[in-house]
Amino acid sequence: MEAMLAIAVGVLTACGVFLILRARTFPVLLGLTLLSYAVNLFLFASGRLQVGAPPLIRAGAAYADPLPQALVLTAIVIGFGMTAYLAILALRSLAESGGDHVDAVSTEDARQ
Repeated sequence: MEAMLAIAVGVLTACGVFLILRARTFPVLLGLTLLSYAVNLFLFASGRLQVGAPPLIRAGAAYADPLPQALVLTAIVIGFGMTAYLAILALRSLAESGGDHVDAVSTEDARQ
């Protein structure tokens, strides 16, 4: 189980970095989202996955650590806000420059 989770985190990270290095804004946005997913999986796995463990602490019982779950929930909310902000920023850049290139070279500058 841990190997599969580590491979999933590695693949998400590699795909995210690959997309971030593209010259267009929307692949960069998707790359940041994939990196966010990879970090969420990493944080969740850092809490030592326990199947069938109760979320509440009883005397002498094994329990699931609630801190990584709270961190992942917070990271999901922050990641969604960041993705929404970057999507609006990319759309504004597209409207202003006429293209979705990261350098934001406008069509008027390209003609000269």
